[in-house]
Amino acid sequence: MAADFKEYDYVEAGTVDVRELEPLDAETTHLMKSEFSTGSKLTLFYFAFIFSMPILNWFAPGLMFSNFYGGMTYAWFFTGIIAMGMAFIIAYIHTALYEKRLKKSQNTDSSIRPSNGRSVN
Repeated sequence: MAADFKEYDYVEAGTVDVRELEPLDAETTHLMKSEFSTGSKLTLFYFAFIFSMPILNWFAPGLMFSNFYGGMTYAWFFTGIIAMGMAFIIAYIHTALYEKRLKKSQNTDSSIRPSNGRSVN
């Protein structure tokens, strides 16, 4: 099956020893650190919201268990509807910031060239 591919040379899969890998260049290291920083901040924001739900249920049960719409309580509304919306918004923010950083790094670095006439885009 893999021998049927003509465009690329088939390389047998094996194990990779991390100690034998070359270190990342400065640009990739910067992109990875900024990506980790953005992901960490957005994750902490989401976790703060999710972990505040049991706290609000404990300290404000009158509000959280009162009916909001059609028999849905505020607790279920925040946990189900708002949390899902936040997840989509956080994913959009994360992707938009990553694409912005990637575009900026590709515009400033002229050393990235397609090899053998191939292009990623």
